[in-house]
Amino acid sequence: MKRLLIFGLTLVVAGACPAQSTKASRAADQSKMPAVVPDPAIAAALRQVSAAHVRATIEKLVSFGTRSTLSVEQPAASGHGIAAARDWLKSEFERYSQECGGCLEVKLDTFIQPPQERIRKPTEISNVYAVLRGSDPQQAKRIFLVTGHYDSRNSDNFNTTDPAPGANDDASGTAVSLECARILSKMRFPATIIFLTVAGEEQGLDGSAHFAKMAKEQGWQIEAALNNDIVGGNRTPGDGQQDSHTVRVFSEGVPAAASEAELKLLRALGGESDSSSRQLARAIAEVGRAYLPATFQPTLIFRLDRYLRGGDHASFNREGFAAVRFTEWREDYNHQHQTPRTENGVEYGDWPKFVDFDYVANVARLNSATLAALASAPAAPASVKLETKQLQNDSTLTWESAAGAVAYEILWRATDAADWQNAKSVGKVIQATLPISKDNVIFAVRSVDAKGHKSIPVVPAPER
Repeated sequence: MKRLLIFGLTLVVAGACPAQSTKASRAADQSKMPAVVPDPAIAAALRQVSAAHVRATIEKLVSFGTRSTLSVEQPAASGHGIAAARDWLKSEFERYSQECGGCLEVKLDTFIQPPQERIRKPTEISNVYAVLRGSDPQQAKRIFLVTGHYDSRNSDNFNTTDPAPGANDDASGTAVSLECARILSKMRFPATIIFLTVAGEEQGLDGSAHFAKMAKEQGWQIEAALNNDIVGGNRTPGDGQQDSHTVRVFSEGVPAAASEAELKLLRALGGESDSSSRQLARAIAEVGRAYLPATFQPTLIFRLDRYLRGGDHASFNREGFAAVRFTEWREDYNHQHQTPRTENGVEYGDWPKFVDFDYVANVARLNSATLAALASAPAAPASVKLETKQLQNDSTLTWESAAGAVAYEILWRATDAADWQNAKSVGKVIQATLPISKDNVIFAVRSVDAKGHKSIPVVPAPER
């Protein structure tokens, strides 16, 4: 026999004063997490992702010989070096824009990086990106971003002449960003999407750091940054431990940009696993279940990154933005940061033959689905609060109405659970009371639009 939970909800309609609260009728409700119903338009777009196109992008990037950030002095017209790769990426974005009637704003973010440990002299670095502006004036300021780094390196950081193919690290991630742009530029979304490719990653995340800082200083509202780095699904012969059915999604727990007061509150409330990046990771998993087959699903890794490694998502985290990293299940370090050669029967070098293009296409589908689903969703509720004014077992949450929302869902999970376990739709209200003790669970609230698109959940702050 199934055990039913009985809920009596007290609700406040959006725009009404709290004194007008009405008590909903009691109803038996399991309140389990409902499955997301796929948007047919998004599902159709995902079918256009092409492994052949991904392969062509990766092979083209490899053809530049080296994409070392330090090779920028080599003329682009030579077809060799990072300047040639930069110009080709810009031309690809422009081609996509032409195909969609000029829907993309193609831009360069160029700056001079001062000397540092891995850069001996002032060096020009260019990030190449395309903006698909949101169609809803109320929501266009909301930005969702996908990125990969197009620079590469070999065994010697300062070697700018020998091959540095960088097929997996990170032509694969760059190909994801381009494929997302090619597919999603054919659609329109209420919010804005940015398709980004950065340089200077191998020298210290320089390109992404500059871009994220610029976004922060200019007041951009980046709600999610998806960083794809080493998503080639390495195919080293004889490696039986690779898993082509999943991609890892790394997310920070305690926010890098948190203040001392915020850290104190996190420790007090047990909120170490509820950063905005962690909520983004959970949203990606939900999107994956809705839009991708069971044979390819993300695996959430609850840490910032792998041991001894870093990535461009950290640049966005440092500026206070939600950001995650996608990376293949098992890496082969003989095919990363290696000058191509064969020693003792072992082949070194990051060549396309070690990339699984079908795998990269699946990663592109997951990224595209996430961008499309979130850019279609209404804004997240603002000023989400959990009342802690007196000792009581019921829990009352309040929030401000969000643009595009026709209803709201309250989510909750046990404090030791990794993902949301329960959801309750409470309609178009700005307050709800549930007969659940706030001491025993973690709550969140998210917005829902008329087509069922759902925002990233927001965990409430306590209010006394």
